[in-house]
Amino acid sequence: MFLRICWLYPELMNIYGDRGNVMALVERSRRRGIDIEVEAVNPDERIERGRYDIFFMGGGQDREQILVAKDLYGKKGEVIREEIEDGASALVICGGYQLFGKFYRPFDGKEIPGIGVFDAFTIAGKKRMIGNVVVRSQLGGTSGLLVGFENHSGKTYISENLSPLGMVTIGNGNNGEDRTEGAVYKGAVGTYLHGSLLPKNTSVADFLIENALTRRGNHPRFSQIEDTIEENARAQAIARAKKAR
Repeated sequence: MFLRICWLYPELMNIYGDRGNVMALVERSRRRGIDIEVEAVNPDERIERGRYDIFFMGGGQDREQILVAKDLYGKKGEVIREEIEDGASALVICGGYQLFGKFYRPFDGKEIPGIGVFDAFTIAGKKRMIGNVVVRSQLGGTSGLLVGFENHSGKTYISENLSPLGMVTIGNGNNGEDRTEGAVYKGAVGTYLHGSLLPKNTSVADFLIENALTRRGNHPRFSQIEDTIEENARAQAIARAKKAR
């Protein structure tokens, strides 16, 4: 079995430890005997149809988001969207999540178009939402919980037809209003959870890997991985979030 990760804009969109998500995907694949490669795709570089199984993009500041949006607009974004429709996995964090929606509207300047993977849009808010987040989610494994750290002012609103990643029990999530956090469409996951997300929430990593393998015609029966360290890290992060609430 073989998988290839497309790491979108690693130099421009990589804050708050987002690269740890790529490391987790690689490690959990290799521990199951899955060959996996990571290729960076930067501005002005094309994406070949059918080449990638998992897309990843982290967060960035507004300046970087504008540069990335210009590069994504048109053929490149169209290919990514079609690949996800065809079953590819994706994990996009914060600014990446916003650009996979319909648009991001900053305080000043022009509206930044997204590529429309998610039926969602983002508007710049006046309040910065910072802190630990705990989310009740179907992708939360045996505990049913995800944990991470948010740091964003953008307020994302998802449509009624789009499933959230989960519902916030601690923190703000998408917009601090409706208690939703993130979005899931087919094999694509968008979220505001930094920190990194996947090392502490291995069930999400396994969802992305399993979905990608299924697209390739493989039907994996995942062997159990020793997750004691990861589960302890998640439990401690949740306990810390509850204590600081």
